[in-house]
Amino acid sequence: MSIVIYIAVMAGVTYLIRMLPFTLFRKEIRSPFIKSILFYLPYAVLTAMTVPAIFYSTGNVLTAAIGTAVALILAYFDLPLIAVALAAAASAFIAGIII
Repeated sequence: MSIVIYIAVMAGVTYLIRMLPFTLFRKEIRSPFIKSILFYLPYAVLTAMTVPAIFYSTGNVLTAAIGTAVALILAYFDLPLIAVALAAAASAFIAGIII
């Protein structure tokens, strides 16, 4: 297939995903339960996509877990993002050398 067809299909799917909520939900959503689901849904989807990628990124789940633990500890102490990322990568790299 041509790359133009692939791009057209991707554009159509992306448009439908954004257009359907506007056409299906014409009234304001008043239910607090539905509003809370819609509020937390992006965070849940991002977590579901990111966590598996974290633990399988190094090829060894143990080194990835060490890097994640270091990142969580440093983030808890409000260190800058670049420091957390570099320390997590360095710790996973060092753990991969040692293990």
